[in-house]
Amino acid sequence: MGKSDDRGGQGGRGNGGSRPTMTDVARIAGVSQSSVSLVLNEMSGSRISAETQAKVFEAAHKIGYKLPGVRHDPPTQTAVERDTIAFIVDEISTSPHPVVSLDGARDYAFEQGFLVSAHATRSNPDLEEAVLRAVLRDPTIIGVIYATIFTRKVHVPKQLRHIPTILLNCYAEPRQQMAIVPGEVAGGFAATAHLTSLGHKRIGFINGEPWMDAAVDRLKGYKQALATADIAFDESLVRDGDWLPLRGYEAGLDLLSMPNPPTAIFCGNDLMAIGVMEAAAEKGFRVPEDLSVMGYDDQELARYTHPPLSTLVLPNYEMGQKAAEALIDMVVHKKKLKPMTVKVDGPLVVRTSTARPGS
Repeated sequence: MGKSDDRGGQGGRGNGGSRPTMTDVARIAGVSQSSVSLVLNEMSGSRISAETQAKVFEAAHKIGYKLPGVRHDPPTQTAVERDTIAFIVDEISTSPHPVVSLDGARDYAFEQGFLVSAHATRSNPDLEEAVLRAVLRDPTIIGVIYATIFTRKVHVPKQLRHIPTILLNCYAEPRQQMAIVPGEVAGGFAATAHLTSLGHKRIGFINGEPWMDAAVDRLKGYKQALATADIAFDESLVRDGDWLPLRGYEAGLDLLSMPNPPTAIFCGNDLMAIGVMEAAAEKGFRVPEDLSVMGYDDQELARYTHPPLSTLVLPNYEMGQKAAEALIDMVVHKKKLKPMTVKVDGPLVVRTSTARPGS
């Protein structure tokens, strides 16, 4: 997307750097951000084992993560208490990513004395119009987090011009609001650099749908990491995918049927990586002895593949936190926030699906 005004990288968090995050807790405990949120918020009926709960609490205590749940009084009050953030998103039920962003916004807002109301518009103009009317006439709303299920350029509704608004996982031109998006170029670079650091030189890449911002930027990161390692980009090793396991399987079979197949394959998400693992097993390639497989997103299932999948965290939770923090800073603390794009980087999670070539 060509924007890099600021970075919210997570390297060093919980180790004397900036404030520990739920992403850090998840990484140390070896569980998903969603599981951490469920445990720390003491959600009943989550069916999370006592062992996993203990790991989460131990990790949170170890890095000094402040458990959410202690609600402070809002710094300012009027006759009608303005204590709610409207979270407006196009889709919320078809992917885990916007749900985790909502968790991050909700948890941070609650710690600061605010609530978050969620509204899914299903990309329906009439429904979005109705949601905006309801939000604008609600005297408790302090502002809006306007989010999308996948990173893309949006046209901000004209109704939001006169209400504090933060864009989440989307951006607009000309920039009039702060936009918080994942650092996809950095993510593609980190995932590929992990493979080059292990000694891989023939690295296949199964990308997502090529029209999507995430796919464009992850490909840029892949190319940059190859160039940094002095490895020539080979277009024959790249396949377009659709984020689903079947396409990962098909593209994996294609790559592994080459006369000189890659020794590692980086997939644009974890679901396609699972498809590649199936293809590898069918072709007689052992993971990671004969083929290293790298995912992206760090979905819950990445821990339960055989072997567990190395991947890169898509920092949805921290992005939601940052959106709520920026909105509260703007409205309550009267900070003048520049209409810039903030890119949040996710950490690398190394498991056992990647190893040195021929290990």
